[in-house]
This record gives sequence, structure tokens and C-alpha cells, in this order.
Amino acid sequence: MRKTGAFEARTHLPQLLRRVAAGERFVITRYGRPVAELIPFRATGTDRIRAAIDDLKAFQATLSLGGLSIREMIEQGRSR
Repeated sequence: MRKTGAFEARTHLPQLLRRVAAGERFVITRYGRPVAELIPFRATGTDRIRAAIDDLKAFQATLSLGGLSIREMIEQGRSR
């Protein structure tokens, strides 16, 4: 993790943001003391859960039981 001063960070913010988007991390210092950390954005837990649910729904839409109902499949399994 690279350190950068507050003045330099303010002056070169667009370049820093491009580098952070590419995965780099920076500690921003003021008078040599760390005051902030600039890290890539991560989706919150809720966002990830919502995305997983949406992915499962899309996957489910691609599946077919070949015209059978769940009840028919259960009965068929019991009869064997």
C-alpha cells in the first residue's frame, strides 16, 4: 500500500482514482500521519445478496422439468 500526502492526493485525484479502480490502495497522510485510506469500492452485503438472488432467478428461468410437475415427480419416485 502506497502513501501519498493530502496535497498530492488533492492535486492528482483523477489519476489516483484511476489507479484505485485498477486495484491499487493508498494511505493519505497529513503531516506524515495516516488520515485516510483510498481503496477500491466493494459492493455491500445487501448488494451482493440481491445480485445473487437475481442470478439464481435468471438461472431458474432457463430450467425445465419437461412438462412434469414437482408432485408428479415425487409420486413417480415413490412408486419405484
